[in-house]
Amino acid sequence: MYGAQRCGKIHLNLFISISMPEKEVRSSMNQQHDANTRRLVEAVLSTTGETEPALRRTIEVYAAEIGRRPDEQAGKLPAGLVTYVTKVAKYAYKTTGEDIEALRQAGYSEDAIFEITLSAALGAAMARLERGLAVLKGDER
Repeated sequence: MYGAQRCGKIHLNLFISISMPEKEVRSSMNQQHDANTRRLVEAVLSTTGETEPALRRTIEVYAAEIGRRPDEQAGKLPAGLVTYVTKVAKYAYKTTGEDIEALRQAGYSEDAIFEITLSAALGAAMARLERGLAVLKGDER
């Protein structure tokens, strides 16, 4: 759907980062998971795309803050993206075609909307993962 018309570098890097793990057998599943997670995050947030990596990082941080991972960069999200990013981070299933159309009307391309959505979902997911792992370690945050 989003980004389907252009196979940009960010999309290719995302595919590579989540496809088959490296051939080398790792001694620990945690090490492999950590390495793959880092590769995924870097592919989504740092590669060249329709939107600037700084914007994608800000979106990820904002969405993570909604998920209770505070960060001072979250306040730098452009005002026009706050409602959409909040909806994706908290209630992704409630996003509608009208939400996408509003972003298009604000000047965002299909690829930019894809990158914004992916960054918001990543931030929310990583915050939830971090909270879950903290609970498993006995941290009751």
